[in-house]
Amino acid sequence: MDFAVKDGYVVGLGDYHGKQEYDLDSAYVVPGLIDAHVHIESSLLTPAEYARLVLAHGTTTVIADPHEIANVCGAPGIEYLLTEAARTPLDILIMLPSCVPATPLDAGGAVLTADDLARFRGREGVIGLAEVMNVPGVLTGDPDLTEKMDLFEIIDGHAPLLSGRDLNAYIYAGVQSDHECTTFAEAREKLLRGIYIMIREGSTEQNLRDLLPLVDACTAARCCFATDDRHADMLAREGHIDDCIRKAVACGLEVEQALRMATLSAAGRFGLHDRGAIAPGRLADFCVVDDPDRFRVARTFKRGVAVVDTGYRPPACPAAPLRVRVPEPGDIRITGRGEARVIGIVPGQIVTRDLRYTVDATAIPDTDRDILKAVVTDRYRAGGSGVGLVQGFGLQEGALAGSVSHDSHNIVAVGVDDGEIIRAIGEVVRLGGGLVVVSGDDVTTLPLECAGLMSALPHEEVVGRLGALEEHARRLGAVENPFMYLSFLALTVIPEVRVTERGVFDVRAFEDVPLFL
Repeated sequence: MDFAVKDGYVVGLGDYHGKQEYDLDSAYVVPGLIDAHVHIESSLLTPAEYARLVLAHGTTTVIADPHEIANVCGAPGIEYLLTEAARTPLDILIMLPSCVPATPLDAGGAVLTADDLARFRGREGVIGLAEVMNVPGVLTGDPDLTEKMDLFEIIDGHAPLLSGRDLNAYIYAGVQSDHECTTFAEAREKLLRGIYIMIREGSTEQNLRDLLPLVDACTAARCCFATDDRHADMLAREGHIDDCIRKAVACGLEVEQALRMATLSAAGRFGLHDRGAIAPGRLADFCVVDDPDRFRVARTFKRGVAVVDTGYRPPACPAAPLRVRVPEPGDIRITGRGEARVIGIVPGQIVTRDLRYTVDATAIPDTDRDILKAVVTDRYRAGGSGVGLVQGFGLQEGALAGSVSHDSHNIVAVGVDDGEIIRAIGEVVRLGGGLVVVSGDDVTTLPLECAGLMSALPHEEVVGRLGALEEHARRLGAVENPFMYLSFLALTVIPEVRVTERGVFDVRAFEDVPLFL
């Protein structure tokens, strides 16, 4: 069967002839894939390089939340992403950040009010309000947050572990989706209350296998795929939404249901009735695959035109200077002995565990129990550094540091030696933002000169440098994907316990707490 395209839209299915014809040689053609929730900055790539990479995997639309660059640069960061999005064939549709900073206790590089967001409403490519992560603010009727939510009809959620009456109230306030479910029971409760469930599969947020039993012929219309935070190396190695489809089918999901989640369901969630299917009146966005079960994308078409990689172009980079006072040994020294709070890394997740260990500060690091020091240094006001303890990184020597630290994006470091931690933080500052591994005389880096979040390099080189960082960290004993785990250590809206530039933070109590009980 032929399908006819005019001016970027499908105009008919059947027997057609055209001025330009493509013979797809009996291959399978499926609608262009849609990522329902992503932070492009988390790929460590600029929008143009991100687009080069994911278009090759059949993705034609992403629903992006510029929350990361907004926390660093404010409204100019959103403007940057909108401008860069317009320069790529990929449709980058923007959900405006709802919580900058993430909570009233966080101090990042900017504050966005309802008036700030209102200036973007109606702009081409802006479609709604992104993940509402200030759950206490929703439940207590915070006036500024309520004003933001009143601006938009489409509102995404962010409510890890929220349940019962609080969940009811959160949904009643206007939230329509959630991508933070980590268990079947949590996702089922939210789905039964009318929430769209975004099944997430990122570099460290790997929820697909646990949530997939939720999907059947009745529920597939309310479920879609999201990558949220996926580094460039995983995109290059495993793919994007095509990877989610392959994994879902391998887990036993019918391929038709997986394809629906990746296309029509995602489009329907955002009211994008111009895409998600190959049908008259829809955008001619589609990809060609040899076998739906294996789902290897051979070609991608955007608005009826075959996507051709035009190569790397040096990007514009937003200015975001680091105003950092690199800590001295006394700034990150801890004292005390007794029961201490330790942040427990959970493999394949970004939630943490509030662990309790008897600790002697003079015996830290404790590599036998894998208890290391974690440090967060203020990048905006030449302020101080907060210190906590973390278990799960596996380091036996050296230190890691980076300027990607959700959501305020201060500088975060973990290490076995205070001197190495300080040295790693100093190297991040010297780079003007980046990721760093140090051990003895060895230093491996990836500069992130675009707001301390994204590299100005081609995606091929970013992937190579990420590989070098991972290999160096692996030689030191580190867990897989250490920089993604590192980036979430300070995220104060994901349970259970975190570390910020102020010190240890209990997410459940929503307050700063002492390291020692």
